[in-house]
This record gives sequence, C-alpha cells and structure tokens, in this order.
Amino acid sequence: QVQLMESGGGAVQAGGSLRLSCIIVKKSAGGECMGWFRRAQGQEPEAVAAIGSDGRTSYAESVQGRFISSMANAKKILYLEMNSLNSADYATYYCASAKWVCPLLNGLPSLVQPDYTYWGQGTKVTVPS
Repeated sequence: QVQLMESGGGAVQAGGSLRLSCIIVKKSAGGECMGWFRRAQGQEPEAVAAIGSDGRTSYAESVQGRFISSMANAKKILYLEMNSLNSADYATYYCASAKWVCPLLNGLPSLVQPDYTYWGQGTKVTVPS
C-alpha cells in the first residue's frame, strides 16, 4: 500500500517555473516506480514523466528538456521541476506509484497509465495568458 499527496501547484506566468512535490508513504513493500500524469479540462489524461528506483527517468515528448523528475529524502518525496511553462501545461497534475516492481518500456520506466496503481489527489497548475 502506498499513500501519495501532491503539493506545489499554483499560478505561474508563461516562461516561468514551478516545482511540484509528492509525499510518499509506503505501508508495505511495493511502489518501485513513480510517475507524473496530468489532465487538462475536457482532455484525456496524459503521461508527463516516470522515475524508477534506480533513478532512471522517462519523459513525454511535450515536456522533454523542460521538466525534471527526481527523488529525495530516501525516496520519500518525489519532485517534478517544471521550467519554461506555457498554456499547454495548464492542468491538474497527479503523482502515481506502481504496485510492485517498476514496469519498463525499452529499459526505461513506463509512461503507461494502467501500469500505475496508487494515485494522489492532484494539484492544479495554471498558466495565465
């Protein structure tokens, strides 16, 4: 069992930066892979980033080079550093955890939503025009 709680959302001007955090509380073994997903109003959810227990990361093409996912505090907190934000980044962001081992695609953490079992409540990021 893994409990997750996101924070750090808010409003930021285009071109600005924001860092999201996700507190991770494990009640039992599992959750070797963490992911970030987002959903804009009226749109389907999309993957943002994923990170394995070994630190390897995967990123969606839309955020590649702008966002960085990392782990800290003995893997008890997950970060998503977002840079050069634009209106396309306006969405509610969720952190998620795989149930057991980290699913891989081409040796990197999976960006497939069904591969994740535990989810946080989300934190909203707005980018005013």
